[in-house]
Amino acid sequence: MLEVKRKPGESFESLLRRFTKKTIQSGRVLQVKKIKFFQKDKSELRRKEAALVREDFRKKRDYLRRIGKLDEFLEKKKKRR
Repeated sequence: MLEVKRKPGESFESLLRRFTKKTIQSGRVLQVKKIKFFQKDKSELRRKEAALVREDFRKKRDYLRRIGKLDEFLEKKKKRR
């Protein structure tokens, strides 16, 4: 448990500054961020499916770029959102 006591004549702002500094130094902030933003690894099947979708989209985009219709394709995609 982290504890910071107010010194005689110390302002609230400096007390708060000392508290935040101690919490950062203790490593609690990093622990909380690791827990908050943790993502489970995707299964092998999901990774493969996502890779296939990306590959198909890449091929489609390259084809549209070659025939000169890439701008129209991007406009249609923006309208869907």
